Amino acid sequence: MFDGFGFFEIIVVCVIGLVVLGPERLPVAVRTVSRWFTTAKRMAGSVRSELEQELKIEQLQADLKKAEARGMQDLDPDLQKSIEQLRDAAASVNRPYAAPEAGAAADLKAEASAPAPTDSASTPASSSTPAKD
Repeated sequence: MFDGFGFFEIIVVCVIGLVVLGPERLPVAVRTVSRWFTTAKRMAGSVRSELEQELKIEQLQADLKKAEARGMQDLDPDLQKSIEQLRDAAASVNRPYAAPEAGAAADLKAEASAPAPTDSASTPASSSTPAKD
């Protein structure tokens, strides 16, 4: 983190900070600066991970184009691995959508083929006691 700073330079900065800010405000300033550094590191890490993910996607697309150009035959092991990764990713994306639809279709077929239940409690029945008017 402090590649250009030696131990002596860090001590000089600390002494100057102590003289300028004083002992009351120096701990608050150090905490604030450390939060800034932490936030900057976190943002740099997220940008790095996003770039790596985009580059991987780009590489997979390039591999897929190569595989299509070769007619999906006699592929390198790397290309074959990339295609398998793409197939797995596509299957994992389609899986959540396919399962509920298949289950819902089976439920609809079962409801359509089953006779409608008759519930004697819900249908009004003539009772043996006459209604009072």
